Amino acid sequence: MNKFLILFPLALLATVPQAQTPKNRVGLIDVQAAVKALPASKAYLDLSARVDADLKDKRSKIDGLAAKAGATGSAADRKALNDAQKAYSTAQSGYSGRIATAFQPLAVKVNAAVAQVAKANGYSVVMDRQIAAQNRLVIYANASTTDLTPAVIKALK
Repeated sequence: MNKFLILFPLALLATVPQAQTPKNRVGLIDVQAAVKALPASKAYLDLSARVDADLKDKRSKIDGLAAKAGATGSAADRKALNDAQKAYSTAQSGYSGRIATAFQPLAVKVNAAVAQVAKANGYSVVMDRQIAAQNRLVIYANASTTDLTPAVIKALK
């Protein structure tokens, strides 16, 4: 009987659930779709499209010059290729600063909307879907439970 009185309270304590930490929920967002939904994003999107087109054009010229320089091996072709590569690098650096400046006010709005939606829905981590895919950070995600893009777009409007 004495053993029963000692073991019974211990058995009851073992069945009491321990303090549980809340689940961490991870969400994904398509940042580009959210930016496109912003009314003030037209200037940024136009700049981004112009930059992409210009850099693509410069890249194709570099590819053509590289093929020509490889085929002929002439010093003039190698110099033209080198000059085109320098022009591409300079343009890319200049565009990078302009795009970052144009994106900054949009980023503030999108980040605020993401934080608001994440807190309201119990998400502790939200990642950019494109970056997560490029870096293979997410192997599987159920889009119906992790995609916050529609809610963020709704919050932005």
